[in-house]
Amino acid sequence: MMKRQLLLAAVALAVTASPALAQSKYQAEYRLSTVVGTAFPWGKAGERLGDLVRQRTNGRINIKMYPGASLVAGDQTREFTAIRQGVIDLAIGSTINWSPQIRQLNLFSLPFLMPDYDAIDALTGGEVGKELFRIIEKAGVVPLAWGENGFREVTNSKRELRKPADFKGLKFRVVGSPLFLDTFSALGANPTQMSWADAQPALASGAVDGQENPLTIFIAVKMQNFGQKNVTLWSYVADPLIFVVNKEAWESWSKEDQKIVRQAAVEAGKYCVDLAREGLTGANPALHKTIESSGVKIVKLSPAERAAFQKATRPVYDKWAKQIGPDLVKKAETSVAARKKK
Repeated sequence: MMKRQLLLAAVALAVTASPALAQSKYQAEYRLSTVVGTAFPWGKAGERLGDLVRQRTNGRINIKMYPGASLVAGDQTREFTAIRQGVIDLAIGSTINWSPQIRQLNLFSLPFLMPDYDAIDALTGGEVGKELFRIIEKAGVVPLAWGENGFREVTNSKRELRKPADFKGLKFRVVGSPLFLDTFSALGANPTQMSWADAQPALASGAVDGQENPLTIFIAVKMQNFGQKNVTLWSYVADPLIFVVNKEAWESWSKEDQKIVRQAAVEAGKYCVDLAREGLTGANPALHKTIESSGVKIVKLSPAERAAFQKATRPVYDKWAKQIGPDLVKKAETSVAARKKK
């Protein structure tokens, strides 16, 4: 009897430890959602994540990227809900797009909170970033790492924008966050929310005059061909990205594979940040020269000009700080003030 029990225990142990059995619980494919494809740093980071995970898990976890927010019919603001529901397995998402579900993510869209890249790093790499990850995890999604889409600059087809009055009457495409509507309305513009897929034909036809996005997007899309002949560098908000996994998918993986995926996300996130900032630092950024060579006028605001925009949008900042959470906003302001400049 004892021998038989030992034999059964050994068989059970062998089955439990069997990689084949463990792998049989895994899906053949895990769907990764991104808003843009591999022409952009965001999409390149998604591709890097999939490659690293596939290699390091020996194909146990096969990630396929679905750009264009195609898993939610292009509606970027539905992406976070879809991850929580399991329609999407993984995502590299915009803090802006997910802010309707996680109000604290509006922090990064407070106008003129972050004056430079060091300020972004102070938030995502410090206590603020950790607190936001705890909030996301409580919402039922597993956060893994930070990436970056970049500072958002404003472009238009009509005129140079140097002061708030220059915005008056212009029609701007903005993302699906009420905070952006408030910001552009405070400047006297006429903002319209629309997806990126709808924005491009609207710009081409002149239905809207301008938009705001990182310059990496401007170059990849060749926005000068959509009439965007004026760029103003005001860096009024930034758009950190977050690598996440659906909770059920995460819990179905072994601890070893969870560690692999998390580390791959951290590496892909750093790669994303590096790409998003490439050519945008130094006294004469290379990307600025590339844009100007296509016949586009770049306006570089003086500190006084930027301060005028900051003053004009301060009521919006104060209104949204209350909704985001005064304690979190204060923590962010303190982190930015104490940042170490590189």
